[in-house]
Amino acid sequence: MVRIYLEDEVSLKPLEGKRVAIIGYGSQGRAQALNMRDSGVNVIVGLREGGDSWRKAEEDGFTPLRISEAAEEGDIIHMLIPDMAQPEVYRSYIEKHLDKGKTLGFSHGFNIHYSLIKPRDEVDVVMVAPKSPGARLRETYLNGFGVPALIAVANDYTGKAKETALAMAKALGCTRAGVLETTFKDETESDLIGEQTVLVGGLMELIKSGFEVLVETGYPPELAYFEACNEAKLIMDLIYERGLVGMLRGVSDTAKFGGITVGPKIIDEHVKENMRKAAEDVRSGRFAEEWIRAYREDPDLTVKFLKNLEAHELERIGGFIRRISGLEKGASTA
Repeated sequence: MVRIYLEDEVSLKPLEGKRVAIIGYGSQGRAQALNMRDSGVNVIVGLREGGDSWRKAEEDGFTPLRISEAAEEGDIIHMLIPDMAQPEVYRSYIEKHLDKGKTLGFSHGFNIHYSLIKPRDEVDVVMVAPKSPGARLRETYLNGFGVPALIAVANDYTGKAKETALAMAKALGCTRAGVLETTFKDETESDLIGEQTVLVGGLMELIKSGFEVLVETGYPPELAYFEACNEAKLIMDLIYERGLVGMLRGVSDTAKFGGITVGPKIIDEHVKENMRKAAEDVRSGRFAEEWIRAYREDPDLTVKFLKNLEAHELERIGGFIRRISGLEKGASTA
């Protein structure tokens, strides 16, 4: 059984007298820095000088430092920049400032699990991973609650690494919702498998395919968008709030019958076998090798994919509907 820590079980004392250096000020960096500061933690922010993030941090009341300066001053150095940028930033600006007894923190285990970053033995290495986008983490904190999180320890030089990770999670507001103890391996692999087979890859392709089939069959693209994409949020909200059974209880009997009889024909054993292959690619390290190689060959690979996807009719129709509905914001949730 996974150990779950709640608010009353965790103390902020391990952070007393410590300075937390947040490296990066994107969605997660900003939310975590603000939540920790509001919880009374001494937070500094390390960034590349002069960029949009630097200005945003200043607007939020921080005095940003260069990454190397923040790493030197921080007792806990918390890496919240994109996975592929972390190894070079670590080698160039952080590694030389990882003095004995310091803590190196992450919110995703990719670089530690796949050995792209190899910290010295005389430091603690922890993970605190809120299970939500940064905006949601901040929103729930301000509303007096929080989102669940995972914690893990990869190296415990001081003997206090777990207490530090739990205190960081509490400062983020996550112990209000529950903090699960895991490992870097399990967090990394389960996160990647979930993203690829369901949350990002699987869901995106399911929606695209449903939209394309409806349009090919002769239905107006606007109607196809509502049926294949727009209403997906309503169903996911029901599942999130009530579970699968609760969702089925919340839809019509016709929808129930169609879902339980046709659904397994769409997501059949062949699809599950493809999921198993994707999972094995993650577990074996093949996916990581492919992603690292692709990024090194073309750092703009994902940007180009997004540009191609923007030309899809689903995006054209969806953008129009979101604009007239007042939903088009263009904000990142990474």
